[in-house]
Amino acid sequence: MSRIGKLPITVPAKVTLKVDGNVVTVKGPNGELSERMPEGVVLDTAGDTTTVTRANETRNARAAHGLARTLVANMVEGVTNGYTKTLVINGVGYKAEAKSKQWILFTLGYSHPILFELPEGVSAEINAKAKEPTVKLTGANKRVIGATAAEIRALRAPEPYKGKGIRYSDEVIRRKEGKAAGK
Repeated sequence: MSRIGKLPITVPAKVTLKVDGNVVTVKGPNGELSERMPEGVVLDTAGDTTTVTRANETRNARAAHGLARTLVANMVEGVTNGYTKTLVINGVGYKAEAKSKQWILFTLGYSHPILFELPEGVSAEINAKAKEPTVKLTGANKRVIGATAAEIRALRAPEPYKGKGIRYSDEVIRRKEGKAAGK
């Protein structure tokens, strides 16, 4: 039995969970998310608790058991509290500014500024006044928040010599020593 898959999911009172075939829809204060569940997995709702069980003991059903439970738990957490990811911009002249709710303008040392469009359901809060400017992404869908943060980080990945670039707030950049001086 899957250790993660057998854990029950507690659904708060302000969240509604609806199962239609193998599509699960979760509505809450932060929006609505829906996800298609893998084959061989069944959701059982009893009161404020939802459990994920296998329909059969095939290899695919066993493999998808923990995944399905995690997907549903992430949707419940997303519509209840939401997810955040913070990026730190480090480098002289590197900055970010909000052009609108949907667009962020990055200046990252290239010959041109980069205009980045945020996907639907993601909002950004930019703190440009700090010593190291930060971009805080918030939203209900954990997958979209992570993918958006990865795309922004890829615009200028941190380099190991001076640490310049865009990094996650909890990321540690292993620094390298520069060129050794001559004789």
